Amino acid sequence: MRCSSTSQHAIWNKYAIWEEQQKDFRRARSVFERALDVTYTNPSLWTKYAEMEMRHRFINHARNVWDRAVTLLPRVDQLWYKYIHMEEMLGNVAGARQIFERWMRFEPDHMCWMAYIKSWIRYAKFEMQNGKVGLARQCYERAVEELGEDAQTEEFFIKFAEFEEMVKEYERCRAIYKYALDHIPKNQAASLYTRFVAFEKQHGDREGIEDVVVSKRRFQYEEEVRKNPLNYDNWFDYIKLEEDAGDVDRVREVYERAVANLPPANEKRYWQRYIYLWIKYAIFEELDAGDVGRAREVYRAALKLVPHHIFTFSKLWVLAANLEIRAKRVDAARRIMGMAVGMAPKDKTFKSYIEMELCRTLYEKYLEWQPANCHGWTKFADLEKSLGEVQRTRGIYELAISQPVLDMPEALWKAYIDFEISVRQRQRTRILYERLLDRTKHVKVWLSYASFEASPLPRPEGEEGDQQQEVAQAAEEEEEEACLGTRGGGSKIRGIWLEISHPAPAQEREEAVAAVAKKMPKRVKRKRPVRTEEGLEAGMEEYWDYIFPEEAGAAPHLKLLELAYKHKRQKMDTGGLQ
Repeated sequence: MRCSSTSQHAIWNKYAIWEEQQKDFRRARSVFERALDVTYTNPSLWTKYAEMEMRHRFINHARNVWDRAVTLLPRVDQLWYKYIHMEEMLGNVAGARQIFERWMRFEPDHMCWMAYIKSWIRYAKFEMQNGKVGLARQCYERAVEELGEDAQTEEFFIKFAEFEEMVKEYERCRAIYKYALDHIPKNQAASLYTRFVAFEKQHGDREGIEDVVVSKRRFQYEEEVRKNPLNYDNWFDYIKLEEDAGDVDRVREVYERAVANLPPANEKRYWQRYIYLWIKYAIFEELDAGDVGRAREVYRAALKLVPHHIFTFSKLWVLAANLEIRAKRVDAARRIMGMAVGMAPKDKTFKSYIEMELCRTLYEKYLEWQPANCHGWTKFADLEKSLGEVQRTRGIYELAISQPVLDMPEALWKAYIDFEISVRQRQRTRILYERLLDRTKHVKVWLSYASFEASPLPRPEGEEGDQQQEVAQAAEEEEEEACLGTRGGGSKIRGIWLEISHPAPAQEREEAVAAVAKKMPKRVKRKRPVRTEEGLEAGMEEYWDYIFPEEAGAAPHLKLLELAYKHKRQKMDTGGLQ
């Protein structure tokens, strides 16, 4: 029956220890070597072997055993620990550091790195105890260089800063704290920050204390964005803090971290706040950092991220194009806007592209895409007018008012009428008003028509004629038609008529005013039934109506109503006399 591996190891150990007790170290070594030939993968066997050599001060033999052990079993941390501990006990700091460096090549776990760091700290303390301040500082500095950022810990930097504070190198101490806070994750630097605050309160000036305040706010923002990286408002606040601090590299780093947090879904409501991070980033690069190339790259990266087949952002396209225009790269701006109207056409995109180019083809494409847009028609007409193309301008307006659906027809008609007035075409303007009145009888149209007829048009130089008489006659005819065409607004129109139709002499003015006054309507209170939604009568309501003199003959019952009012007034007067 064969013995188990564990019991076999125990037998070899007992045999070697018995030989050791007999002071026959050569035989004891032979036993351990024979055991290792059988199974060298047992860390305990290597440990017992090395400890035997150490107990009897056979240092070189012990080193040889440990060196073979860590070579054959490099993933057994216990062997490395014991090997390094032996060298530290012997005061061989350089040898211990070399062993650590061999160990770190195998990338052990975090605790192994911590042990390595502590060895550097002990080394520095040893130099300090011997009064070697410069050598102690070199230990810390070499540790920073050789360990790398991944192995630098809060404990190490605290010890380094405390060392500089102890030797009264306050600026060095402050620089260490700042470097550490920049390189250590904020959730692992609570104690470091507390020590920095205490240091500044004791040794700092006003500027240093302000830096501490900034560091504190930075620490708070780091916590907030770590807990909820999709809260873009926190990122905006954090960016504002860094921009005020003025460190360009740090600002860029925060921007890059912020835009790396994509919205959770391809819905525009999730992207609306996020896309402003990119816009703000590009503006920062162009205006604050003065790097147009980086600003261009920011816009490109943002435009690649947006799912334009689902939704787009006109502002992003327009800002990217405007950047190229400011950089005097018009062709690049055209390419950007061409991609915009091709991939994701929007009203704002078209308008911006047209404003940039002032191109008829763009207007035609824009209005083909959205024929109900009165603003587009008006701007197109303004372009032709600015070029002196009167017939083309008139043709555009005619095409516009012929559209079956318009979003702001009143603005379009007004623009057309103003255009004809500006080119001194009274007859064409009058025809336009007549066409508009065929569509609507709104009182404002009548008022505008009357004001137009009452206002003289500028005549070309050398042309003569009694324009004032022509205007007065046209206004009177227009007001007569307006009074017949509108009833509710008749009194208002006649009020304006009184202002624009009176002649200059006083007597003629009085006669004209009296003639107009006879045509003024009377305001009469009437009653009408009120009906429910089912058509049932639910009572009576009073309302005011305007009765023109020309209507009185067509309604005999109005004379009875007038007699009734007259009888009532007489009765009241008689009662008052009594």
